[in-house]
Amino acid sequence: CRDSNGELHKLYSHWRNSECYDCSCSEDGIDCCSSFATPIGYDKEKCESIFNKETCSYTVVEKDDHLKECPVHEWVG
Repeated sequence: CRDSNGELHKLYSHWRNSECYDCSCSEDGIDCCSSFATPIGYDKEKCESIFNKETCSYTVVEKDDHLKECPVHEWVG
């Protein structure tokens, strides 16, 4: 299987790509799904979500003070 970056992967192999998606190669081709949950239930006026590619995770912090985390009531993914 050849991924969108042109990299070749062995049949039945599994990997995590640079966008934090878990991928696999089968006879049907490449299938990828997110390895992270996305926050959707938080105060979007006061807070913002920030994605960290190193940890493949989101944090939700106050827009005015990134040191203060905001409560998240719902995640999808």
